[in-house]
Amino acid sequence: MERFAHAKDFEDFRTWGMDPSDERFLAIEQAQKIELDFEGGHQVWHRFGDPANEPLVLLHGGSGSWMHWIRNVLPLSRERCIYAVDLPGMGESDLPMGASDADDISEPIAWGIERLLGSCRVDVMGFSFGGLSAGFMAARAPHRVKQLIMVGIPGLGLFGAPMRLRGLLPGMDRQEILDVMENNLLSMMLHAPESVDSAVLHLQAYNVLRDRLRKRRLARGDCLLEEQKKWQCPVHSIWGEKDVLYEGTLHLVPAAFKDCDHRSHHVLKGAGHWAMYESAREFNNVVLEILSE
Repeated sequence: MERFAHAKDFEDFRTWGMDPSDERFLAIEQAQKIELDFEGGHQVWHRFGDPANEPLVLLHGGSGSWMHWIRNVLPLSRERCIYAVDLPGMGESDLPMGASDADDISEPIAWGIERLLGSCRVDVMGFSFGGLSAGFMAARAPHRVKQLIMVGIPGLGLFGAPMRLRGLLPGMDRQEILDVMENNLLSMMLHAPESVDSAVLHLQAYNVLRDRLRKRRLARGDCLLEEQKKWQCPVHSIWGEKDVLYEGTLHLVPAAFKDCDHRSHHVLKGAGHWAMYESAREFNNVVLEILSE
């Protein structure tokens, strides 16, 4: 695949423009990589913190990798042992045969959690498409999920009109790819232009060029309105105030969780869709507060 062939051009994170003291650089350096083999491929996780601490599982967004949490894993690992997966078909994890959307990958994720952590129930936090996947997992394997933290998730029937994102074309050079990343980050993911630097452009290219789960359609519907009726755990939600996917509908989000045990809703001022990156400090404090309850 042409798109995937270019991924190797963005593999060396030391060329992304980060200072060695940058929290993002440190997160990549300190990640403990875990590979789980399954029939037909492997699933990749990254662990942060003391394995003796209570676990927190992180599921990233679409066209992403564990690095969607790059500004969160180290602060959160001071209290929890963090397990951040590359969702099946993204990052370094292989795509299971026949998988095409969030419902298809929920079972492989549950399998990975069991391999890593046994049969215990765990706290799960999902961002965007990862939250959609977490919702299906919590409905189909409620015995696996102790608590859900949903961050800017789809599947609630509240999305507005599709955005005009730029696509990647065969033959694009490195700078042309980065220009597309900048356009799309500011169109969908981040609110403030100052949130975009060389590192986040390279990170986005690293992620997008590895996305093999490209036919997903469930995000634009309202599937979680039904699935949440099967959840058997407390639920918390966190949104960015400037999330363009929820422009004009953000105020309707709490009511969309009416058929589950929804405990709290937090809105981070000035943050876009990728709220845990753009308002990392406030986000981390909110999550630690939720986890301490």
